[in-house]
Amino acid sequence: MEVRRSLSKRKVTPQGDRLVVRRVQQPTTTIGGVHLPDTAQEKPIEGEILAVGPGRTLDNGTLLKPTVKVGEHILFPKYSGTEVTIDGAELLIIAEKDVLAVVDPAPVPAGV
Repeated sequence: MEVRRSLSKRKVTPQGDRLVVRRVQQPTTTIGGVHLPDTAQEKPIEGEILAVGPGRTLDNGTLLKPTVKVGEHILFPKYSGTEVTIDGAELLIIAEKDVLAVVDPAPVPAGV
């Protein structure tokens, strides 16, 4: 699969059961209006899938296709995967087995 054209000029195809994910940035301001500096923020554990590999090959030679799709938002462990920068975009390559859940994208707050 190809990373969306707006993020990269190069084609990125994950191998096996790997996924290319862009972390979803969390708000930097609390509900009370306090701005959180970068040092006080944790790594986001939610991301959008940009590319999906063909799947994992089982011992008997059959291909186990991925259960997630491009565009879905997922939750994953904080320190999973490999961080890469491609054409200036910070991306994460993770194995499908590291996906904890598929979630609905967060709604955009009114007035933003």
